Amino acid sequence: MSKRSFSLSAQKENISYTAIPRICERIRFYRQKCGIDQKTMADKLGITGNSISNWENGRSRPDVNLLPSICKVLNISLNDLFGIDDPTSAITEKQKAIIRKFQFLSKGHQHIVENLLDDLLSVEDAENCPDLKVLLYFNKSLAAGIGDPSEFEEDAEQVYVYLTPEVKKADSIFKVNGDSMEPAFYDGQDVLVNRMNDGSKLHTGEIGAFIVGNETYIKKYQSDGLHSINPNYPVMRFDETESVFLIGKVIGIINHCGYAKQEDIERYKLLHQ
Repeated sequence: MSKRSFSLSAQKENISYTAIPRICERIRFYRQKCGIDQKTMADKLGITGNSISNWENGRSRPDVNLLPSICKVLNISLNDLFGIDDPTSAITEKQKAIIRKFQFLSKGHQHIVENLLDDLLSVEDAENCPDLKVLLYFNKSLAAGIGDPSEFEEDAEQVYVYLTPEVKKADSIFKVNGDSMEPAFYDGQDVLVNRMNDGSKLHTGEIGAFIVGNETYIKKYQSDGLHSINPNYPVMRFDETESVFLIGKVIGIINHCGYAKQEDIERYKLLHQ
């Protein structure tokens, strides 16, 4: 076999296996569905019969200027021709009637309706916001020196967190510093705290945040002193002359995903403004 004949054979093979464009396949499908032959369709379009055959076999494609006429002859839409879902197909008859009424409004009244729709969408968006709570985040770590307890409020910032049963009981957040309460609380973790008023007490076995002298601690309260969970730390015992201040009860841990995303914060503010 000569090189030339081999080349021609390969070209024919490539043509037979070339995928026919989707638009060409759909022209054939809808033409046959309409029950018209290629010549009849070509006559209606003012082109030769060979053009239709070339389209349907993928040898060529229709000129873009012919597409509206092709759709008219086949009684289909451009979406049908290209196999694209019609974005208006999901619109109900009631919604279409509202659109028609809107078209008859004056420009001024259309503007009012558009503003009203924007306001309603903003309200619905805000109402879909997850429940949030505003807590005070104290930058002073538990187990780090903080000075006078009255300095707490000056060192706090508001943070938005997602509402959970534990968050519901808390009003502030502190960061743990150290390993004395491992494995229950690890260094660097944020803990939820319900601050207590003067005279409030913890029950035996509860975890609390304390100020002892000029230091803050997270410890388990027992009748004989403040206990660490880590056995490497001794019990902290005090006499009547020492100052021990109870910040509040430790409710639990809040991790990174417990802090609200900015978009949810904006929704929350809009809903509560």
